[in-house]
Amino acid sequence: MELDELKQMRPEDLQVKERETREELFRLRLKLRTNQLDNPTNYRKARKELAQILTIMRQKNNSTGSGS
Repeated sequence: MELDELKQMRPEDLQVKERETREELFRLRLKLRTNQLDNPTNYRKARKELAQILTIMRQKNNSTGSGS
């Protein structure tokens, strides 16, 4: 998913996306450890996407919290 798309998502949608990405990472990590993962770059991409989601969530949380 593109970074711009993530930035435009609502916080509730970001939480759902975070949960889905964590579950995907779990499955990919399991396949990686059992040597069933065909393309290891998928694991790296999922980690990067999770980091981007968490960063955007943190930025949105800080921007709404500091407005008061």
